[in-house]
Amino acid sequence: MILSPKIMVSAGITAFGLNGYVSAQQQPNILFILIDDMGYPAIETYGNKFVKTPHINSLAQQGMSFEQAYACPQSTPTRASLLTGQYTARNKMWHVVPYYGYPKARVQEPKYLQELPREQFTVAEALKTAGYNTAMIGKWHLSTYDNDGYYTYLYTDKAAYYGFNYVLPFQNPREYQSVGDKGVDMLTSETMKFMEKSADKPFFVYLSHHTVHQKVLAPEYLVKKYRELGFAEKGLHSATYMAAIEHLDNSVGKLIEKLKQLGKYDNTIIFFVSDNGGVDYEFDNAPLRAGKGSAYEGGTRVPFIVKWPQVTTSALISQLPVHVVDVYPTMLEMAGIKNRAGQVLDGKSIVPLLKQNKSAQHKFSKRPVYFYQPLYDPQWGAAPSASMVLGDYKILWFFGDYIDVDNKLAYTPEGRVELYNLKTDLSETTDLSAREPRRTKAMKAKLTKWILKSGAEIPTINPNFDINKWTEIDTSKKEE
Repeated sequence: MILSPKIMVSAGITAFGLNGYVSAQQQPNILFILIDDMGYPAIETYGNKFVKTPHINSLAQQGMSFEQAYACPQSTPTRASLLTGQYTARNKMWHVVPYYGYPKARVQEPKYLQELPREQFTVAEALKTAGYNTAMIGKWHLSTYDNDGYYTYLYTDKAAYYGFNYVLPFQNPREYQSVGDKGVDMLTSETMKFMEKSADKPFFVYLSHHTVHQKVLAPEYLVKKYRELGFAEKGLHSATYMAAIEHLDNSVGKLIEKLKQLGKYDNTIIFFVSDNGGVDYEFDNAPLRAGKGSAYEGGTRVPFIVKWPQVTTSALISQLPVHVVDVYPTMLEMAGIKNRAGQVLDGKSIVPLLKQNKSAQHKFSKRPVYFYQPLYDPQWGAAPSASMVLGDYKILWFFGDYIDVDNKLAYTPEGRVELYNLKTDLSETTDLSAREPRRTKAMKAKLTKWILKSGAEIPTINPNFDINKWTEIDTSKKEE
């Protein structure tokens, strides 16, 4: 049934297309594939020379690949920003959940949310309200165990709070940690079943894989293939890691084939994105600096591909900066939905970029992209910081101390500001802050203003700082 404009408005749905209202039959299906811990160069499209990824390549060949796409440095923050369209400074989910902190560290971490609030109007809820059949299949990591979900799953009876018609029923978390293929085949199969059942409505599937998060797993026949090709058992570029990439690519191929069988391929938009940078001792993130958890490019720059039938018809490449906060407004525009009144979105729709609008390209080249991670995670070299990319430049502000990811995690109990020209120094090797004090001062002021305007705070020095005990971790439950 096609809703008339009057009925749609009365139902709280505002859906416009280029030529007016968009009917349910015209609205595109949306498949969002999120990979866990896949670094920027880990697929062939972005430079992997070890593993062929033809199915992911096909998305790039029929879509747009973003060369400067960003996520948050770790899992929970990216997932919160994706579903809310808000930076972590606003949604207050900048920290991996459940709680852990460092009460003796030099900087006092601000309190953060451990649960995605039920009242948040997620992108899934916006699409559901507009008639989409919505599913969340795979890793959740936006709730603590005794509330609405946990690391591997969202509870079935809590799905509606976040806008999902369907979530995969409870699965034993151990199945994703130490055995099997990290759940790739099972999650892919469940996604295909859901797409089959969405015959009378457009669908939105948030397929959130566990691969290639540690412990990296893959089918033995593929591991054997790479072992025989000479890849190591463990460490950097292991046979298992290579096999996991190929296995993931095969799963993308299965999804593409299923969409074709269902006659939905030509009306399905596919996103392929990673939740943060890769673990750099498993796969080399070069030319990017550092990896997962870090404020440097290796922690935040990710593969980001969008295939949109009839819009992205050939291999397109964008060098413009985009961020996962842009996904929410992008999906709304793709589906012909206006944002709900009062819903604050920090992101900008990248639809004009996908349509190669010259004016939009110019605007995106001038807009800032922000990061706010006022937390400690020493294993990744993370100390409380905020950063911003603006044009060719990137500023990083470590509020009160610094963990050197390039020098055995050496600790310095002093803050610092660093400035890099990403156009000429993608590897962030030459700090320009002393050479360009005016630019550094102006960018720091802009970053400060953004933090405060977002309702966040500039972290302060901890009166309980103890340099001999600062790494002591507290895991007792604490709520905002």
